[in-house]
Amino acid sequence: MENVIIIGSGPAAYTAALYTGRANLAPLVLEGELSAEILPGGQLMTTTEVENYPGFPDGITGPELVARMKQQAEKFGARMVSKTATKVDFGTCPFIIHCDAEKFETKAVIIATGANAKYLGLESETRFMNRGVSACATCDGALPRFRNKPVVVVGGGDTAMEEALFLTNFASRVHVVHRRDKFRASRIMADRVLANPKISVEWNSVVEEILGNDKEGVTAVRLRDVVTGSTREISCSGYFAAIGHKPNTDLFRGVLEMDETGYLITQSGSSKTNIEGVFAAGDVQDKVYRQAITAAGSGCMAAIDCVRWLESQEH
Repeated sequence: MENVIIIGSGPAAYTAALYTGRANLAPLVLEGELSAEILPGGQLMTTTEVENYPGFPDGITGPELVARMKQQAEKFGARMVSKTATKVDFGTCPFIIHCDAEKFETKAVIIATGANAKYLGLESETRFMNRGVSACATCDGALPRFRNKPVVVVGGGDTAMEEALFLTNFASRVHVVHRRDKFRASRIMADRVLANPKISVEWNSVVEEILGNDKEGVTAVRLRDVVTGSTREISCSGYFAAIGHKPNTDLFRGVLEMDETGYLITQSGSSKTNIEGVFAAGDVQDKVYRQAITAAGSGCMAAIDCVRWLESQEH
């Protein structure tokens, strides 16, 4: 019988493990197994340089930051296992979590399975990842490779508008590529983009290929006009995918409340889900900020909520 099981890895999971470990709960962390869908450590594992995490004025690589968080949680008694939760039963007491044929029983659960950024599926997106390809302007926009150089943002919703406007603080020009002739974004956000002199909109266009080389990374994108079929190239140093994120919550469908996109719904001001004793933290329930520091903060919240709930149950 476990006091608490944390499902996931990354800033939210390891911070929750750190806090529950210091509360002498000996948390068990199901980090997941490496696969095409799961990358233990979360999105930070594909980030070569993190400059905006407090405490690291000279920056730190994503994998190193994750490794330090994990090490600190283990120092206080957290136990890590490379197993993937495949089924949950939250209708029983205690809760049951299955990892294929193996099952674990626990008094409480913290879900920190994160989310994955959506990409177009181009092979070149993978080739130039962290060498010009990104899905987070707030995370990467200030990097030297993008300063005073043209960049491309793909998308037509509010996220794309926000990313484009943010990038105007650093890039020489921002090209917004949208496959339709009008944005899906809210009117106010779309108007801000259209009025910004540093932004050009490439209407009725899709990215056919990201161009570059091993030395420089991204150098251009090739666009295809969906109306005429003609192609053209735009020089750029960066390609930002802004077409949304997919929270890793398929495991909890029909079990926990979630919104239409799949983000877990937590009570206002807390990490509590609709089931008592089950908490959620990080990008799995945060569709607004999606930063390592906010994920870590919500991991702390979930741990404190969990400890207080267990105390109230006299466990």
